[in-house]
Amino acid sequence: MAEWWRGSVTYQVYPRSFQDDNGDGVGDLPGITRRLDHIAELGCDAVWLSPFFTSPMKDMGYDVSDYVNVDPVFGTLADFDALVTRAHELGLKVIIDQVLNHCSDKHPFFVDSRKDRTNPKADWFIWEDPNHDGTPPNNWLSVFGGPAWHWDARRKQYYMHSFLVEQPELNFRNPEVVAYMESVLRFWLDRGVDGFRFDTVNYFYKDALLRNDPADYRVKTEPEGNPYGMQYHIFSKNQPENLLWMERIRRVMDEYPDKSTVGEMGEMHHAIRMMGEYTAPGRLHQCYSFEMMGYDYSAAFFRSRISDFFTGAPNGWPMWAFSNHDVVRHASRWVKHGVSQDALAKQAGALLLSFQGSICLWEGEEIGQTDTELSLEELTDPQGINFWPEPIGRDNTRTPMVWDASPSGGFSTGKPWLPVKAPQLARNVGSQKGIAGSVLETYRSLMAFRKGSKPLLEGKTVFHDLPEPLLAFTREVDGEALLCVFNLSPLAQTITAQGIAAPLDVSLGATLNANSLTLAANAAAFFPVTGPVKLTT
Repeated sequence: MAEWWRGSVTYQVYPRSFQDDNGDGVGDLPGITRRLDHIAELGCDAVWLSPFFTSPMKDMGYDVSDYVNVDPVFGTLADFDALVTRAHELGLKVIIDQVLNHCSDKHPFFVDSRKDRTNPKADWFIWEDPNHDGTPPNNWLSVFGGPAWHWDARRKQYYMHSFLVEQPELNFRNPEVVAYMESVLRFWLDRGVDGFRFDTVNYFYKDALLRNDPADYRVKTEPEGNPYGMQYHIFSKNQPENLLWMERIRRVMDEYPDKSTVGEMGEMHHAIRMMGEYTAPGRLHQCYSFEMMGYDYSAAFFRSRISDFFTGAPNGWPMWAFSNHDVVRHASRWVKHGVSQDALAKQAGALLLSFQGSICLWEGEEIGQTDTELSLEELTDPQGINFWPEPIGRDNTRTPMVWDASPSGGFSTGKPWLPVKAPQLARNVGSQKGIAGSVLETYRSLMAFRKGSKPLLEGKTVFHDLPEPLLAFTREVDGEALLCVFNLSPLAQTITAQGIAAPLDVSLGATLNANSLTLAANAAAFFPVTGPVKLTT
């Protein structure tokens, strides 16, 4: 199918936490392969694998030491090939992470680069001399705490790292680096992958003049838990050269038919606008950001994010997500807006799957999984450890997938790398599968509904004016229209509705009596449009 990715649903798998098949407590590729049926039966179009490449695991695989091999903890290249084969048999596309902005300090390229200033890899990373007083070249900060510069006594220079000290930044102003990364993409494309998710897609190029980042224009009344959020990062990332690199990536992708790309927009100021810029014709196919991964659960918020994107980038394409491996799960984040955790989880699924664009689900989202409360001693995530107790680290959302109610949730026969605790065990696939009204079966119904609905896959979005906590919009294409209405609160609401037929069976908590529409707490309702729609409170 042409442009299979447009309107698709992708399921994110975190390899360490999905399924452990060899009993060492860490998930692996054979385990993922065995569980692909779950993703296919859910109704997904693609699976995105977070990094499984060779790595010292300082940042759980986002510190790559070999871009074209599999870390032994996850398996082998043969295991990866078997995974791709099985996924394709099930009708699933395979998208893999590409962490190209930085690598591990154990990567042979960096090991060579730091030896001296004249070796063949000397200019493959961002090296700079100190100021005359010995301080770093500028005020750029690391996302994981402290300066973005680390002193290396061998070269008597600083190297840059936007994240861990062990994650040096590659120098994309060096044509050899760009050419090498293009070869990495071709390696995996030749191996049969269907696309890439690009980590930190707006970080590749830095200001050539190394100018200081100014203070955030949104004045802070007190220090943040992570001082990175106190700067306006206009020089340490988001450079115009990034867009030229996106165009080079697209040219590589266009050599291979039926492939797709998605970029992670790591930006706290202008993410929606930049998602549009990065998905303009000739660049990435899709882009997602963290915009919908915060604590706002208002109708005005969701309306503004979708409207702003399509108004600013009518030729771009978004991927929307409520959770991923870096943030608090939305079933925990938005719990106060639900009459129950399960009701909120089901409504959030209906809401997300009704949006114009492509969709990404985070593993466990389909069973209403919640964040795990962890002690400092249980953490492995350097970000969580560095900023304990706030902001909350990432291990809480990365605990293993729960398949059944056994002690490790069916994840492993060994001790899981992160604990599986009772609140998470209570939400498992086995206890929900085949149970009408469960979060899992609700997701399956919603996924099938989306896949069979031309308005949801292709329709434009027109919002209706309703007060909080009501969100309503029509999706329409080729004369076929569908009205989507949501009560984003734990209290019932009633409105007057004209121009619609009875709610479809997939709806949650909606009753239409003549022109009176009653929406239960956390209702999500879908209606065929029969005439001009008029909604009033």
